Amino acid sequence: MIHINNLSKDLGEFKLQNVSLDIPKGEYLVIIGPTGAGKTILLETLAGIYSPDCGNICFGDRDITALPPRERNISMVYQDFMLFPHMNVEKNIGFGLKNKKTAPDIIKKRVDEITEIFGINHLLHRFPGTLSGGEKQRTAICRAVLMDPVMLLLDEPLSALDTQTRETLRSELRKFHDLFKTTIIHITHNYEEVFSLADRVALMNEGEILQTGSPDDIFERPATGFIAGFVGIENVYEGIFVLRDGISSVEIFGIDIRHKNSLTVKEGESAKLCIRSENIRISKEKGLDMDSNVISCKILDIIDNGSFVKIIAYAGFILNSVMMKKTFNSEELKAGDTAYACFDFDSVHILQ
Repeated sequence: MIHINNLSKDLGEFKLQNVSLDIPKGEYLVIIGPTGAGKTILLETLAGIYSPDCGNICFGDRDITALPPRERNISMVYQDFMLFPHMNVEKNIGFGLKNKKTAPDIIKKRVDEITEIFGINHLLHRFPGTLSGGEKQRTAICRAVLMDPVMLLLDEPLSALDTQTRETLRSELRKFHDLFKTTIIHITHNYEEVFSLADRVALMNEGEILQTGSPDDIFERPATGFIAGFVGIENVYEGIFVLRDGISSVEIFGIDIRHKNSLTVKEGESAKLCIRSENIRISKEKGLDMDSNVISCKILDIIDNGSFVKIIAYAGFILNSVMMKKTFNSEELKAGDTAYACFDFDSVHILQ
C-alpha cells in the first residue's frame, strides 16, 4: 500500500494542497483534471523531483519522503519520450540496469521479455531518430518498466500519438499491468484511457483531490457541479426537494424529477442534480415505463455528429440528449417537433 498523507507543495502558479490518498499495491490509478490542477506536481513529488512543503509519502511502513529519486525505485514516463539519441533501442531500454551493474545476459533477457509485450522486439538495433512517435514511447515505457519499479508514473504518455497508435498502446499497457500488477499512476485528458485502463480514478482541481472512485462513479455519479461539468455532463439543474405521496422528487420549473438517491432530506431544501445526455431518450411516443421520468418537450435543434446525434430540447428548461444514429433515425424526429424526454429514475444523480 502506498500512503500519501496531507501532501502540500507550493510552486506559485502550481500547487498541491493537503493531498491524501491510499493506493493499493497493483492498482492502476488514473488522474484527471483541468490544466494546472496539480497532477504533474503530484507525480513529480512522488518521484522525489520536489520535496513537499509538508506531508509525507510512505510505501507500507517505510517513509520515503526524504529519499532522493534514485533510492525510491519509482519510474516516470513523460509524453516527450526523453530517449538518448546516440543509443539504439536495446541500449536505451537497458540503460538503467547497466548503471546498476546488472549482468549483460540478464539485461538481454529482460529487454527481450519486455519488448515482446510492447511489440518492439524487432526494433532493438534502431536509433530514436528513425522511430515513429509510438515506437519512441514504447521504448521509453519499456525502459521505465525494466527497472521493476515499486510504482510507475505516466504523465500523459499517449497524448502525442495518433488515434490508432494510442489504441494499440493502451492495449499493451493493459496487458503489461495484467501480467506484472505494477502499481501505476497515469495522468490523462483522454476519457477512453480512463475507461480502458483505470481500476480507480482521482479527479483533481486547484491542487486538491475532489473525488476518487471507479470510472462509473466519477462519470455517472459526480460529487459536485464542477466535477459534473468537467466530465461532460451538460444537464445540471437546481431545484427544490418535494415529497408527494411519500415519494421524493426535485421540482425544477414546476416539473417533478424522480430519483433513486438514498438521501435524508427535508421538503423545501434546495437541490442540484445532473443527468448524462446519453441517458435521456427523445421519442414521439410517451411510453408507459413506470421507472422513468417522462417530460413533454419541444425539439429546438438537432446536431448530426456522424455515429450519434445530439438533440437540444426545451421543457421549461434546456435538455440535452445524445442518441445513436440508428435509434434517432427510427424515431423520425425533426426540429420543431413536440416529443417526450424519457430518463430512468436511477440516471438522476443528486449533487452535493
